[in-house]
Formats: sequence, structure tokens, C-alpha cells
Amino acid sequence: MNKNTSNRRSCWTLSSCFTCVLLLAILSPLASAQWPGWGGPNRNFTVDVKGLSTQWSTDGPKQVWSRDLGPGYSAIAVDQGRLYTMYRKGKKEVVVALDAETGKTVWEHQYDAFLLKDMDPQFGEGPNATPLVHDGRVYTLGIAGRLECVDQKTGKRIWSSGLVQKLKATVPEFGFSSSPIAYKDTLIVSAGGKNAGVAAFDLKTGKLRWRKHDFVDTYSSPLVINVDGEDQLVLLVDREVVGLDPTTGDLKWRFPHENQWKTNISMPVWGDDGLLYVTSGGTAGSRALKLTRSADVTSVEEVWTNKKVKIGQGNVIRIGDQVYGSGGGSGPAFISSLNAKTGELNWQKRGFAKAMILHADGKLIILDENGKLGIATATPDDLTVHCEFDLLTKPAWTVPTLVGKRLYVRDKVKIIALDLG
Repeated sequence: MNKNTSNRRSCWTLSSCFTCVLLLAILSPLASAQWPGWGGPNRNFTVDVKGLSTQWSTDGPKQVWSRDLGPGYSAIAVDQGRLYTMYRKGKKEVVVALDAETGKTVWEHQYDAFLLKDMDPQFGEGPNATPLVHDGRVYTLGIAGRLECVDQKTGKRIWSSGLVQKLKATVPEFGFSSSPIAYKDTLIVSAGGKNAGVAAFDLKTGKLRWRKHDFVDTYSSPLVINVDGEDQLVLLVDREVVGLDPTTGDLKWRFPHENQWKTNISMPVWGDDGLLYVTSGGTAGSRALKLTRSADVTSVEEVWTNKKVKIGQGNVIRIGDQVYGSGGGSGPAFISSLNAKTGELNWQKRGFAKAMILHADGKLIILDENGKLGIATATPDDLTVHCEFDLLTKPAWTVPTLVGKRLYVRDKVKIIALDLG
């Protein structure tokens, strides 16, 4: 064999290996589209998926598997063929890893999670926050403020910290619900209380890096945005929305956003046009803020307000110049469409109870609190519901997770994997 033939064979072998790897990535529903935590890959409840079916049988979308799971509203993270979520077992909270193809338990990590004094359990005893999978570890926050870091492969504890014990954090009335976020080498947590409004912990060791502000009842989850080239941490707290330096926690700006309960839950939505959409239930309604930065000073301008659209515990999707969300007060629930730039109400539609929403393949996947699952197409003109099916039991308050064409949903009783292809 001459040298040229050997080189050609080596090139062919490398090419074949690359082709095999590429084919495996294309064929595997979990290889290229993972859901690391709250809000999905970009923390905006939107995922790049194609080929979702808009036709279901009378039995609903195809079930891949279904299994029992205990109470809790923690959403489902997905990484490398495993699901990660949390549930309650008696007086303990459980972090669980499941095989994505079968639903079988891979490992569980349990710890005591007693409800604290003055905590109101009328909406459940949690856990409520969503695990974060990051760099081989899983980070979780329990309803009583227990922060855990475990090994992603084994579930073995690496470090833990109690927000109440460590920071003297003020316990929210309904328990801790904010889902932590990773920024560079820190885990940023919305805690609450005197000099404990927001805190950052070292990802590897759990050492406290910084703690700032006196915010309380911070049910909403933090979001990192980029304002004219600068990263900022945005958080909706009890009476306002704030922007912080994610490296130090220093305040960059603040703007009032308060309802009669002084309780804000829905995470803000950021647009590439510099508009920040903020919404709550009750009297606060919705508003858009324009953020601009000059000479290291961030200016905040209110562009519009709309008191008719009130998204309480639900999430919001932005698609182009439109925002979509599900809310309502004590009366009927609506799915609403707003123009993000003007605040003009496009439409409000009934048909679903208060719901959580995902965006994929140009469609909305809707799961309402009564357990009805639907798939629809939303435009500024209308909402077209293609199919719907009563799937879960009330209250189904957990936002679904979509990886490839596989949808994972849960209520306080069970978890189900569905094929939406």
C-alpha cells in the first residue's frame, strides 16, 4: 500500500466516523436539544424544533411512558438522556433523575424539608423551583430554602446551604419558588430579607460570594439580559422590577411594579429591541420598559401599560413583536395576545383555564391548570387550536418540557412522556 492510498483510507475512516456521529446526533431526540432548567435552553420557554404534529387521535398524543411521581410543581430539566425534577415524599424533598426513554429511576437524593413557621401550605408543600443542570452538577432549591448541589451522574451531594440559616432570609408566605440561575462561576439565587434579597454562591464549593438588597417574597425567577453590551440580572421582586450587576449584585436600576398583594411571580421577558415585558396578576397588569445604557448608566423608560392583561403565576412567550400569555383574576381565564411595542391588545380567548405555554415549531403548546393539553397556532389576528386532550389532574401548574419531539409533563400525581411527532 502506498502513502497516498493510506492517507485516503485514513481520511475515509475519519469521514465515516464523523458521519456516524452526525447521524446519531440527528437521530437521537435528546442529543442536540436539551433543556437544562427553568425556561429551557434560553430561559424563554422557546425551543428550535420542527415537525410537531397538529393531529392527535381521540386518545390524545401518543404516550411513550407514564409513571407515578409525588407532589410538587418543580419543572423537568433534561440532559444527556436523563430527566431531573423534584417531588415531596412525606417530610422529605426528593431530587430525582429518571431515564428519559423509560421513566425509570436512575437515582434519588432525599433530605428533610419541614415547612417553616408562618408558611402557608394551601397551594401545596412544594417543592416548587426547577432544577438547574450545569457542568455535570444539578442545583436545586427547596420550598424551605434548602439549596443543594449534587453530582449529575450519581446524585451524591457535593454541597448544600440553607438560605434561612445562612442568610437569615425571610421565608415567602408560600415558600421558596424562584429557580436559580448560573452566571459564570456563580449560582445566583433569589432569597429575600434584610441584605438577602439576592445572593450568589460559588458553583463548585457553595461558598457565599455576595449578598445584596432587602427584597422580599421574590417568587419570580431571575433572568440575565444584555443591555447595550452589558450583562444585567433582571428580577421581579415584591413591589418593583430591578436590574443588577450579576457579578457583584450592585443595583443598576429599578422601576415600580406593584399589585395589591405585593406578590409578583411571572418572570420578565426580554426582547432584542431593548424592551422588557413585565406582568403580574391583580392591579399591576402589564407594562413594557425600554432599557438603554450610556456611560455605564442604564436609563429606564416606561413605553406602555395595559391593565387588562394580568399574567399571575403563568409564563409569557414573545414571538417577534407579539407576546402571548395566560392569566385572569378570580373570574374567567384568557389567553391574551399583545403587541410588545405598543401594548395594544390583539385578542383574548377563552377555552383553557389558566395555563403554562411553550413555543416551538411556530406553535404554542398549552397546558392548563385543569390538566388539559393543547397545541395551537397564534398570530396577531387569532388563536387557532388544532387539538386538545384532558391529560392530567388539577392542579397542573408545572410548565411542560420539550426536547426534540418529546414532551414531558407532570402534575402532583404522575409524570408522562409524550411523542408529539
